[in-house]
Amino acid sequence: MSVDGFSQRVASAVRELQAQHGQQDTMVRAVGLAVDLVPGCDFAAVTEVRARGVGVLAASDERLEALVALQHELEEGPCLTAAETRDAVVSDEVATDPRWPAWGDRAHGGLGLRSVMSQPLFTTGGNLGVLNLYSVSGAAFAPEHVFEDGSTLAAHVSVALAAARNAEQLEVAIASRTVIGQATGIIMERYDLAPDLAFGVLARLSQQTERKVRDLADELVRTRVLPQH
Repeated sequence: MSVDGFSQRVASAVRELQAQHGQQDTMVRAVGLAVDLVPGCDFAAVTEVRARGVGVLAASDERLEALVALQHELEEGPCLTAAETRDAVVSDEVATDPRWPAWGDRAHGGLGLRSVMSQPLFTTGGNLGVLNLYSVSGAAFAPEHVFEDGSTLAAHVSVALAAARNAEQLEVAIASRTVIGQATGIIMERYDLAPDLAFGVLARLSQQTERKVRDLADELVRTRVLPQH
């Protein structure tokens, strides 16, 4: 694919990513675009490294989930390396790569994978995960233009994913403020209290019950009964 052709397809891909609703839809579309756009890419997955393991957030093939989870069990693999170093990781032959001998052997034997490129997804706001591209061909991501294509796509996915995450967090924040405001209004009316004193009732209940103010407010709005401590 020519540079101009790839640029045009990336521009179209960016519009597609921005049109998705929420993080999950964005990640699902991202792995599909990776397979479609990056030469040699046969499978793709967005993963997240957590304390309890490596999780798959979206994958082009469900068989990748076990392969990704295996990295936590073996404590080795390209996703872990990319997340730890915050740098792109490329392997031309996973079966013989000395960095992940056990994982590479299983990846090659299980899905016939030979090449992998793992690109960290991050913005100034922090880590968002890792975009992993897999190929059944050797040295599929070795050519410089292919590596650059993967890096370019990962950068756009990072921005789109961060925007989707921020939008979801904003929606949650607005919903929380709304329900807390409704609960405060109920307490104001029922006990003839000023707004700050009514909110103080919720805050004290939160401390006494060790529950979030938002959860207490939601219960009060639903049941019209003030939760007891």
